[in-house]
Amino acid sequence: MASDTTRRLILLRHAKSDWPDLPDCERPLAKRGRRDAPRIGKWLHEHGYRPDVVVCSDARRTRQTWDLVAPELGGSPAVRFEPRAYAASAQTLLYLAQELPDRYRSALLIGHNPGLSELAGNLAEPGRDNGPGISLPTAAVAILEFPGDWPALTPGKARLVNLTTPADL
Repeated sequence: MASDTTRRLILLRHAKSDWPDLPDCERPLAKRGRRDAPRIGKWLHEHGYRPDVVVCSDARRTRQTWDLVAPELGGSPAVRFEPRAYAASAQTLLYLAQELPDRYRSALLIGHNPGLSELAGNLAEPGRDNGPGISLPTAAVAILEFPGDWPALTPGKARLVNLTTPADL
């Protein structure tokens, strides 16, 4: 990261889920999701993207994604399973990030589309490799950095520093 005042927000969409006859919040990961999640965790570790804190939707598929990513990261960040992150709008996800304590320099937010992709597109500076927006397919991750404390995170003020999907690995 650039300096002590730079914060990093890592946005991770849950890995591929299955579609059994269950309520949406209880859908588990599919075989592909169980394969992709650890690969993304390893990629995050190899690139030095280790969060100090994790805010994870409380849906089953996001919790399972975290359970598979976590062992690959090489650390033990604080983790909060957040009901407000389930099926959240980009605005709600932004509020969750803005609420983070200043002691955290890097945060991982694990959630769902369309809110997560909209948040990534809204936060990234216009015209910076994000064209008409940022699309996060399952298990995709966007790395954004911005100056200042968490409440200073506002649309158009972050820099997209990396974006990857399991297909890129």
